[in-house]
Amino acid sequence: MKILKFGGTSVGSAQRMREVAELIHAPHLARRIVVLSAMSGTTNALVEIAGLLYGGDAAAAEARIRFLQQRYHEVARELLPGHAEAVLPTLGQHFQTLLDLTAAPLSADGERVILAQGELLSTLLVHAYVTRVLGRPAVLLPALDFMRIDTDEEPDAPAIRELLAATLAPHAAERLFITQGYICRSAQGSIDNLKRGGSDYSASLIGAAVGAEEIQIWTDIDGLHNNDPRIVQGTYPIRELSFDEAAELAYFGAKILHPSSVLPARQHGIPVRLLNTMQPEAPGTLISAKTGAEAIKAVAAKDGITAINVKSSRMLLAHGFLRSLFEIFERYRTSIDMITTSEVAVSLTIDDAGRLPQILDELRRFCSVEVDENQSIICLVGNLLQDAHGAANRAFTALKDIPVRMISYGGSPNNISILVRTDDKVRALQALNAGLFQR
Repeated sequence: MKILKFGGTSVGSAQRMREVAELIHAPHLARRIVVLSAMSGTTNALVEIAGLLYGGDAAAAEARIRFLQQRYHEVARELLPGHAEAVLPTLGQHFQTLLDLTAAPLSADGERVILAQGELLSTLLVHAYVTRVLGRPAVLLPALDFMRIDTDEEPDAPAIRELLAATLAPHAAERLFITQGYICRSAQGSIDNLKRGGSDYSASLIGAAVGAEEIQIWTDIDGLHNNDPRIVQGTYPIRELSFDEAAELAYFGAKILHPSSVLPARQHGIPVRLLNTMQPEAPGTLISAKTGAEAIKAVAAKDGITAINVKSSRMLLAHGFLRSLFEIFERYRTSIDMITTSEVAVSLTIDDAGRLPQILDELRRFCSVEVDENQSIICLVGNLLQDAHGAANRAFTALKDIPVRMISYGGSPNNISILVRTDDKVRALQALNAGLFQR
């Protein structure tokens, strides 16, 4: 069994859906479950509809729903010539669900129902194209029948495994299954979603549940690149990464992959392959338990960082100081990305400043605090245990003209983190590309 996940741009139009249908029917493929995101633009439209309903503007929300419905009718007629009329009633049911929610004030449960419709619509259309137009067998598996989260809103892996096995059991002879990413049911049975990682997370959880041979994530770029191709010229895809290296890159800004999405695959030793729908022949990036010999393989950047410098003479030789410090961040559910210490000061960074005022109020009761906003973390990822040839030295040399606020090196064998002002991020990425990857 293989798992093939396709993102929103991969199913973003009738033509793209046709291309996906051909890819999932390649003759060399094993038995497979195809996980689909919503069509590109749909989730944003659904979020907008929910926002209008929360704001009490039911008329505007209804107009937006009808506009979106018209778009889907056009896609259906283009994708399913001669067969669209058979699908339009089911499409209509999904949009009637949205329209029914305009009749009363929107609840959180109602919002989650709204957000679920995108994946339900995309899978309906692709399944109809495969079975009705191409005349090929495929089973539409409702993700709401087997995807579950627990009371902590984390994936309920045992329940997913048991329910998915039961859902697949009547179809032992089938080779192609199509299902929705992102959506699930809560522990109470209501419609919910996976939030972090979305459809990538779904693919990894499904792969773990069935013991898949491989999980493929198909996007519009040919794998994880060694630097940000939107900023730096001459980047190239990395052919192989370890799970730890991929998780570091994903967490620190590589948008192609969410850091949560590889965890189930890593726990079960299932390789994850990142592939390009537009260039299906490209090898992409393989993520597995193996790592290569390169000391630094890639660079990523994460914006929206706030640096906090805490200084107190009470730190000197004082046991329990760091515990008191961290407990404040724990109380306000705010994660720390980087940390460096000296005898009388601690510098740390956060990427969520939503509760910063409360945190600062508590910190100032026992120490002085300085805050630097508009910072970026630049993450250098690779097999730093193999850094026998001075790759880290080359990195710091490349940054000789860039003001550096913090450095975290040695806490992980896969990561060097460097904090710079966001205004200096582009220069820093370009300098690192020249210093590390160009020969």
